[in-house]
Amino acid sequence: MKLPRRNFIHLAAGAAMLPAASRTAWGRTYPTRPVRIIVGLSPGGTADIVARLMSEWLSKRLGQQFIVDNRPGASGNIAAEAVVHAPADGYTLLLINGNYATGASLFKNLDFNFIRDIAPVGSIDREAIVIGANLAFPPKTVPELVAYAKAHPGKVNFASPGTGTVQHVAAEMFKMMTGVDMVHVPYRGGALALTDVFAGRVQTIFAALPLSIQYIRSGKLRPLAVTTAQRSKVLPNTPAVGEFVPGYEASTWYGIGAPKGTPAEVIGIINGEINAALVDPTMKARIADLGGASLAGSPADFATLIADDIEKWRKVIRAANIKVD
Repeated sequence: MKLPRRNFIHLAAGAAMLPAASRTAWGRTYPTRPVRIIVGLSPGGTADIVARLMSEWLSKRLGQQFIVDNRPGASGNIAAEAVVHAPADGYTLLLINGNYATGASLFKNLDFNFIRDIAPVGSIDREAIVIGANLAFPPKTVPELVAYAKAHPGKVNFASPGTGTVQHVAAEMFKMMTGVDMVHVPYRGGALALTDVFAGRVQTIFAALPLSIQYIRSGKLRPLAVTTAQRSKVLPNTPAVGEFVPGYEASTWYGIGAPKGTPAEVIGIINGEINAALVDPTMKARIADLGGASLAGSPADFATLIADDIEKWRKVIRAANIKVD
């Protein structure tokens, strides 16, 4: 399916161009009642934590409660569908992560189109993925992993939080760029996958840094590399994959979306408050402690990020022939 990338970015640009006077006028009336931020994952995970950090900030800044509403299931599509069909008035928002960029190429029979029906509001943070390993697994570096996997084709496995997640497609891209044959073992969430890595039932894992950082710090998981273009500030001694595999880069991110047709004035207000949060020292520190990096920008900037990732992961998904049930 051809995705309307230019239209998506163009529509999002409207909020960025909103006159300050118009934003001020709307600021006197929005919000007048509680706002829901719907999260397509269970409580306690990174998505939930990010949503609650932002809801706390928005509640204090805008004078109404921003309530996190967890609706897990169907790879986030239950949550997205609820937002798509909600009134486009700014009172129902969606916490977006990188899995929606992969899902745009994976799910063919939905009654909505993410890039058409969700308006980008603002990005929050970018997060690295960690290539981690069981402590007994012989390779201790990316070159050693590649050499070991080539010497044992089809014998090295890697866990991910599920088929088609960013972690999964990042691993498939790693396989393609290094020429290794590794076996994917999908789980219903990153925590379950990590448990089996610790137990030695799976040798390696592609895991979100916020989920794995505590286990790396406690010595339960060996980090081989991070997948972002540069090293992570919270793991400065862990190299980036790109130091060994030129051109490799993968990450996930979080942000806020709204139903298409939400007034640009409302999107501008929320975007402005998200950006204000991301320069607040306390908020920046809390995001950094999770292993993330603040990612401020306009709605158009966020639209570009989403569209670029959809295109990037679509190529990997097609090349690796990734399918979901």
